[in-house]
Formats: sequence, C-alpha cells, structure tokens
Amino acid sequence: MNARVLMRVAAAVAGLILSTTVGHAAEVKVFTSVALTVALNELSPIFEQKTGHKLVVDFNLAAVQKKRLIDGDRADVIILTRSMMEDLAKENKLAPGNLVNVAGTPVALAARAGVPKPDISTVEAFKQTLLSARSISYADPAKGGLSGVVASRAIERLGIAEQMKAKTTLVPGAQSPDLVAKGEVELGIAQASEIVPIAGTQLVGPLPGELGSMTLFTGGVGAETQSAAAAKAFIDFLSGPEAAPYFKSKGFQTGL
Repeated sequence: MNARVLMRVAAAVAGLILSTTVGHAAEVKVFTSVALTVALNELSPIFEQKTGHKLVVDFNLAAVQKKRLIDGDRADVIILTRSMMEDLAKENKLAPGNLVNVAGTPVALAARAGVPKPDISTVEAFKQTLLSARSISYADPAKGGLSGVVASRAIERLGIAEQMKAKTTLVPGAQSPDLVAKGEVELGIAQASEIVPIAGTQLVGPLPGELGSMTLFTGGVGAETQSAAAAKAFIDFLSGPEAAPYFKSKGFQTGL
C-alpha cells in the first residue's frame, strides 16, 4: 500500500471518528446548587473537551431548583443535596438507578483575610465570637439557602437570636463571603466551598460540635432526559478521581 493510499485511509478513518463523535454529542442541561458554581465552572470545560458534549449549567439555590423540578421543569443532570435528591426520586423526577455522591462541604465561618482567626474551637467559643462580632452575614433562611438555615438554627440553639438580630445582614444566596472580603461585615457563615474561592476572605473553620452540618451533594439523571448516556457520563466524571483535586481545592470533600 503506497503512501497516497495510506493517507486516504487515514483521512477516511479520521472523518468517521469525527462524524461519530459529533453524531453522539449531546447538549446536557444541568440543574445544580450555587454552592457548586466555582468547581463546576472549572470542571465543565474539561468534560466538554474530553467528550464533545455541551453542558448548559443552571445554578440557583438548592431549594429553588428542587421546586422548579417538582413544578415541571426538566433537566438531564440534577445535583442537589442528598435529601432533596431522595425526595425527587420519590416524585419520579429521576431516572431509576443509584444516586451518586459527588462532593460535600461543611457550613463554616469566614473572616477577612489577614486578621487573627477568631476562636470557634468549641460551641461556647463560637457563641462568644458571634456575640463579640461587630456584624455578621449569612443567607436568608426564608429563601431556602442551606447555610442560612444552618446558621439560623445554630444561633437559635445558642439562645442569642435577639442579640444577633440588629447586627445580622441576610443575603439572598452565597454573597456573605463577598461582604466579608469588602469589609462590610466582620464575619460570614456560608458553605466552605463558597468561602475558599473568595479573595480577601479566610476560612476560619466548620461550625463546631452539634452546630456543624455537612452538605452532601448527590447527582442523578433526570427522568425525562433524552441524553441519558451523556448525563451519566458527566456524573461519573464529577464523582471520579480526575475531578477530586478540583473539588478539594474549592473547599469540598470527596469520597463521601
């Protein structure tokens, strides 16, 4: 076989591979939580380049995403908290099969970068830190923000709700670390994954003892997807070893 024939064969094979890849490429709609924004913004292009699939990722508060799905919105991939995913499975909003844990992140305290870290080593120390703070911020629990619900419950359990009310700024989503970085509030309570990427803030640590909460994000394929293989491939990618370092660098834990 001469060189010209070999070149023609190689070109034909390359064309076949390209047409097969394009033919199987899918647009994958993803519904997920704002807590995963920074990690998925880095991981999504890697998956797209590896597979040829196109991701359309919709970030919002987890409670908002769950309600949208219950009300009839559709997505190929859904990544919300474990309990929410189990609820959606009961509502037949997910394809049959096992749910896959992707990553988890604790609710934590943020302070401005460069200042001494306040003591939150015990529940009592955390209480005193909040009482002595000039101001704090967390997500409005009425809007369904997970960290805001945890923060509000913690403050109630500590018996300091009235003392904290006047110096608390509620935000609609994941903006508390930004307010800390700008110096608009002294402390913020948010998911660790929402704190770590923000320049000008430092992660003090998870809420202590019984006040602590780990948010486990779990992936599943939407019940009405037309792109089941691509959807499953994305979930497998996120829960696999290639994605783990990206999640860990953003304040998540993997292998849960």
